[in-house]
Amino acid sequence: FEDMIDCIWFVTGTFDYDLVVIGGGSGGLACSKEAAQLGQKVAVLDYVEPSVKGTKWGIGGTCVNVGCIPKKLMHQAALLGTALKDAQKYEQWKPAVQNHVRSLNWGHRVQLQDKEVKYLNIKGSLVDEHTVKGLTRTGKEIMLTAKNIVIATGGRPKYPTHIPGAVEHGITSDDIFWLKESPDVALECAGFLTGIGLDTTVMVRSIPLRGFDQQMAGLVTDYMEAYGTKFSWRSVPKSVDKLASGALQVTWTDKQTGKDQRDTFDSVLWAVGRAPETKTLSLEKVGVKLNEESGKILVAADESTSVPNIYAFGDIGEGRPELTPTAIKAGKLLARRLAGQTNELMNYDNVATTVFTPLEYGCVGLSEEEAESRHGKDSIEVYHAFYKPLEFTVAERDASQCYIKVVCKRGGDQRILGLHFTGPNAGEVTQGFAMGFQCGATLTHLMETVGIHPTCAEELTKVNVSKRSGLDATVTGC
Repeated sequence: FEDMIDCIWFVTGTFDYDLVVIGGGSGGLACSKEAAQLGQKVAVLDYVEPSVKGTKWGIGGTCVNVGCIPKKLMHQAALLGTALKDAQKYEQWKPAVQNHVRSLNWGHRVQLQDKEVKYLNIKGSLVDEHTVKGLTRTGKEIMLTAKNIVIATGGRPKYPTHIPGAVEHGITSDDIFWLKESPDVALECAGFLTGIGLDTTVMVRSIPLRGFDQQMAGLVTDYMEAYGTKFSWRSVPKSVDKLASGALQVTWTDKQTGKDQRDTFDSVLWAVGRAPETKTLSLEKVGVKLNEESGKILVAADESTSVPNIYAFGDIGEGRPELTPTAIKAGKLLARRLAGQTNELMNYDNVATTVFTPLEYGCVGLSEEEAESRHGKDSIEVYHAFYKPLEFTVAERDASQCYIKVVCKRGGDQRILGLHFTGPNAGEVTQGFAMGFQCGATLTHLMETVGIHPTCAEELTKVNVSKRSGLDATVTGC
C-alpha cells in the first residue's frame, strides 16, 4: 500500500510540501519564510548536533547562536571593559548575551509560526530528489515529500584531528560563548578575550586574516599586540596534553628556528577554518556533486545542484561567501524564483564585511593584492590616509593603525575596485559606502561626497594622496 502511495505521489505530482528546507540557519529561515509568504507550503528541518564538548543551542544557525550575534555582543563588552578599565563587568554581560541569543531562538520560532512554516526539530537527509527523511531524537523516522528541496545546513568549526589532544582538550567557537567559566585562549575571539581582561595568545601558522588585504591585516595585528594580545608567529602546534594541575600544555614548532616550544594555558581554542555540514545528508546517494577538496556542494548561479529540484546556498555552497547577509538574500531570491515570482539571481560581487577585532576592519571589493593580480600594478592607483579618530584624542590613544585605503582603476574616471578601513565602527562606515559599489562608484564620486563632521567616515571623502606619489599620507588639521 505504501508503494502505491509513492506511485500516486509521483504520477500526480502532489507532495506533502512545495518546499522542504534542511537547515534552520539564517539562510534557510529566510528562504522558508519568503516561500511561505508567496503561498508555498513549506517545512523546515533543523537539528543541532552537540559540539564535541556537548554545547547545544536552538534554531537560528551559527550567526545567531555561536557566531555574529554573541561575537558582536562580546566585542561590545570588551570595548566597554577597555573604556571603563573594569573587565570584571564581563560577568554581568555573560548571562545577558546568552539571554539575548535565547530570545532570538524564540523569535525565529514565532516568525515561522506566524508565516505558517512547519518547524520540525529533527535531523534531515535526502532519500531522492523529492523525498527527505527526518530522524527524531528518539530515532523515529519521518518521511516528507516536496516538489523542491533546499539544503542550507551551513558549516561547523574544524578540529585539527591530526594533532594529539586537540579534540579532547580544545574548544571551538561553538563553545566559547557558552562556557560556564572564563577561558584563557582567531583574532576576533582573541580580541574580545583580551578586552575583558584575559591573558590571550594567538598562534599563527602562516598569515593573519587569510583572504583579506595583508597590509590591513598587519595593522589589525599590530594594534592587537599593542592592545595586549600576544602572538606566536609562524608556529605549528604539535600536541595538547592535560597536566595533573588541570592546565593544558601546548607543544608547537617554531618554523623560524625549527625548534619545539612549550607553554601552559587554561584553555585552547581552535580557529582553523570551518567544514560544511554535508556528511549526514546522504548527498552522494542521490547524486549531488561535491567539491572533493572542500566538501562543499557544487552549485550553479541559480543555486541549483547537479540533481534537479535540489538546491543549496549559503556556507555550504562552493565558492560562496561564508556570510550571514549573503545567505539571507540568496535564500529569499531562491524562494522567489521557485515560486515563479522573479528570475533575479544573487549578486555575490562586492559584498562588504567587517572583522570585529579591537581595532575594527571593514572592507568591500578587492584587496590591493587582488587588484594587482587582476589588473596589473601599473593599472591601479591606491589612495590612502592615516587619520586620528576624534574619540582617540582626549584619551590620548595611539591611532597609528587607523588607516584608509581606496584602490582604484588608474586613468579615466578611476572606478573604485576596493575600499578598506580600520578604525572605530568600521562596520557602520563600510556598510554605507558598500552601496556605492553597486552603482559603479568612482574616485570622483567619492571626492564629490560631502562628509559628515566630525566623523571617521568623512576621512574617506577627503582621501587624495596616492601611494605612487610617495607623499606623507597623514591627515593633519580638522
